[in-house]
Formats: sequence, C-alpha cells, structure tokens
Amino acid sequence: MNGIVRLGINMEFVRHHDMSFANGVKKAAEIGYEYIEPMVHLGRELLSEAGYFHSVSLFDDPLAIKEICERNNVKLSGLSSHTPLCKPEISVEYLKMAIRWAAHAGAPVVNTDEGPKPFWTSKELDYQIMTYTLTEASLVAERHGIKIGLEPHQQYSKTPDGLDSIYNLVASPSIGINFDTGNSYLAGGSDVYEWLERVKDRLVHLHAKDISLSQSNAERGKVSGTPVGCACGDGVVDWQRVIEIVKSGNRDIVFSVECGTIEQAIRSFEHLSKFL
Repeated sequence: MNGIVRLGINMEFVRHHDMSFANGVKKAAEIGYEYIEPMVHLGRELLSEAGYFHSVSLFDDPLAIKEICERNNVKLSGLSSHTPLCKPEISVEYLKMAIRWAAHAGAPVVNTDEGPKPFWTSKELDYQIMTYTLTEASLVAERHGIKIGLEPHQQYSKTPDGLDSIYNLVASPSIGINFDTGNSYLAGGSDVYEWLERVKDRLVHLHAKDISLSQSNAERGKVSGTPVGCACGDGVVDWQRVIEIVKSGNRDIVFSVECGTIEQAIRSFEHLSKFL
C-alpha cells in the first residue's frame, strides 16, 4: 500500500513577522496548508503572551489550541518539541508533558532530537542517558497513542548509522523517524535520497526543508542542521524525487515545510503542490 503525502507548515514561517500563533494559523490556512506544526515551550514566554511570537506554552489548554485549528479548518501534524535527550533534567518531563498535551490537542507526533550534549559527558554515557529518556517517553507515548519522531539534527544523528543508533536504543512502536531533508543534506556525509529510502517505512513525519545554493556552499559538511531553509523549489532538494520515495512507503506522511517567511511559505506550497 502506498502512502499519501499531505502539506503542512511549521509555525516558524511567521517568526520574523511578529505574529501570534492564532494569526499564524489563519495565515497558513489562507495559503492553503492543511496541517500546521506548532512549537511548544514550558512555562511562560513574554513575546508569545503578548501576541508577537508563534510558540505555544504546554501550560495552555490543548483543547483551546485545537479549537483555533478547527476554526481555520487545519489539523496538527505534530509538535515541534525538540529537547536535548542527553540532558534528562530537561528532556524527560518536557517530553512526557508534550506527549500528553499532544494527545489532547490532536497532534499524532512529537518531534525531537538528541540535542546539544553536555560538554563533560562521554558518548557512552550520552547513549545510556538517551536510553533512559526515550524509555520514559515511549512508555507515555504508547499509552496515549502518540509517535515520537527522531530527527537528524545534532552530533550523533547526522549520519544514517548515527540516527539508527538512537532509534534502536529502545524497542517501542511509538518511536519513529522525523526525516529532515535540509539537515540531512547539510550534514554532508550521506546521500539524502538514499537515507530517505532507508527510513521511509519508519517515517512518522517529515520536515520539508530546502537549502539554497549559497547556504550549501557555505555550510555543507560543516554543520549538522539549520533552523529553517529557503522556499521549497528555490534550493538544492529534488522534491519530486522526495515525494516519490515517501509515497512508496507504508503510511501517510505530512510534509511540514520549514521556511523563514510568509512569502517563502507561499512559494513552497505552490511548488510542492505541483507534485501531489
């Protein structure tokens, strides 16, 4: 059975427009996106509270966020809930809270990565810590029917073998892959399309991030990721090929576009729609 690709957008697209979450959702719907991916934080954040920033607090009522989406006829593809798995004092409770919140809000996936590691830990210790963190999180995720999307983004997950080494730490049906086309390309050590083929049957979500030629020339092989990319279609990624690979997988996947402006979000939607 082939999968279906649907289009969503990470709420980062309104970050530089000083726009609230609610207004950002309205703008995403106006462009034509069917899904959105909020970024969630703990506690309170001044700019979000004032309506100048798009992130949502896990202290907020998840049903209120669901209502905003329903009013605009969009759904949640997942949560941008990145937290350093190597720092359990942060990640364990944050991930467990994000999972419970996602279940109430109607977001089927929480996305994360191993995060920047503590400077004093060894690789061996980091993997022990990540095993503990992912075990605690997966137990909650299994109860609530939520998937954890592991993303290639940091020091250990920047290669196919490295990402798999984290994925294989805990045998849980709740753990999958949130593939990031931009991060995997910038890491520079692997072919993006071969990597995507390798994980396509474990995909639970995809960050559709394109990389401009100038950023590629300046950073490829020197970094393990980037916050957002350029408009899909303006960069180096072959989107028709990416879509074909994902469609040959075993589940429906939302492409959550990660770009930096409303204008880029519009161009991304227009470009990706041509291949669906």
